[in-house]
Amino acid sequence: MTLVAAMKGPAIDYAGLSPLFAVLAGSITVLLVGLFPGRAVQHALVPFLAGLSLAVATGLAVVHWQTGDLDPIIEGALAIDTLAYGISILCFVTGLATIVLGLRSTAVPETGSGEFHSLLLASIAGMVLLAGAEDLLTLFIGIELLSIPLYVMCGSEVRRATSLEAGLKYLVIGSIGSATLLYGLALLYGSAGSTEFGRIAAAADPGDPLFLTGIALAAGGLAFKASVAPFHQWTPDVYQGAPTEVTAFMAVATKAAAFAVLLRLFDHALASAQPDWGPALAALAVVTIVIGNVGAIRQRSLKRMLAWSGVAQAGYLLAGVVVGTRLGIQATAFYLAVYLLMNVGAFAVVIARERRSGTGDSLESIEGLGAASPWLAWPMTICMLSLAGFPATAGFFGKFYLIDAAVSGDYEWLGVAIVVGSMISLVYYLRVVAVMWMSPEQVELPSGPKRRLRPLKPVTGWSPEADARAQPEVTGVAILMAAATIFFGIVPQPLFDVARDVGSSIAGLG
Repeated sequence: MTLVAAMKGPAIDYAGLSPLFAVLAGSITVLLVGLFPGRAVQHALVPFLAGLSLAVATGLAVVHWQTGDLDPIIEGALAIDTLAYGISILCFVTGLATIVLGLRSTAVPETGSGEFHSLLLASIAGMVLLAGAEDLLTLFIGIELLSIPLYVMCGSEVRRATSLEAGLKYLVIGSIGSATLLYGLALLYGSAGSTEFGRIAAAADPGDPLFLTGIALAAGGLAFKASVAPFHQWTPDVYQGAPTEVTAFMAVATKAAAFAVLLRLFDHALASAQPDWGPALAALAVVTIVIGNVGAIRQRSLKRMLAWSGVAQAGYLLAGVVVGTRLGIQATAFYLAVYLLMNVGAFAVVIARERRSGTGDSLESIEGLGAASPWLAWPMTICMLSLAGFPATAGFFGKFYLIDAAVSGDYEWLGVAIVVGSMISLVYYLRVVAVMWMSPEQVELPSGPKRRLRPLKPVTGWSPEADARAQPEVTGVAILMAAATIFFGIVPQPLFDVARDVGSSIAGLG
């Protein structure tokens, strides 16, 4: 009977895995449909099917949402809990926004609509696996399934040298990060004698040098994916070179999946060693906050500025991991949701401008945008203010939540670092706002006759096609994200409730 039971294989919760199945089925379907010729198929049907699969996956995740401690499935390899579902929904929503933003992209037809959307869905499937990983092998499979499609997507504008360069850089640096992570996971297995997170937590010896070395290497490997300094060097170059809709997807979804697995690995499997890795990660968070904010100040490219900003944001998010508490998980989950709204909204405006302004993604592309196209300027303004942490925006509550978690976890100095970093970030966030709304003016000369001040021509390279109505889908995404940022900045309770549910997913936390 034992042999027969063993031959049956592990019990699988197909209902719980249904969001993952929906994404994988969508990836295969759009790849096959994309083989058929015709403009309607390539430009309408394939994006519709990709979006439909993500919408179905989101609905299934909401239907199967269940709070409390749940046992891992598939022999302990995967957890289907609120943390996994919450991060998965963030990835699904980001994927939907990416599909909409890519409707007029040159990267999609150059790669092939079926191939591009299939790669996008495959990467999201890797993120779902990563968010629910309860085993070292599942973790690594999720990392690779997430990364490999992104390497191709970064270089999908094959006629642009910077896109190919971005794909190559991401491939090389990503491979180094994966190798570092794999070495660390191997050392953790050698020390604990198991690949399951629960058994690693039970068998871990915080005084074992092999165990501590494995933690350090695993942290370094995951830091590559999360753009944590000093493992961030690839981020500005890859973000600038990749197609902007791919950059927006990477900036949000990859970071969400990376921090989900950081929470699972460090606050569950490695929780017993928190007094050892906690101060080290806290110091890394401070370094990341400083380097990210200082690096963003001198940038003239909006994509590079948002890349350096993303590095600083990774430092803020790392505070939620460091404290190793339920409040830390809640704060991280809340900020990741807010980060989606702020970043996707900002990148939508960048996409609209670089396609029409003639100056690419430089600051000059948004000069005088407030007068030329307020429907784009207002969402960008709201997103910048939210990223800076202004009151009445969701970003304010997100940073406040992280500071509260840091102080409650006896890392008051880390909370101070978040405040100081937010103050530094005002330099470049407010500069973007000023460029949009404050056009250059002719200054009155002291020796000459008095004359009336008048604004100069707005927006370098601006044309009627740059109006928001020329790209309604991109403008719609920007407005929707900005409106949600304001809504959750005034009524944050719904997001607080979701974050509280996500925090209940890992047992044993205070």
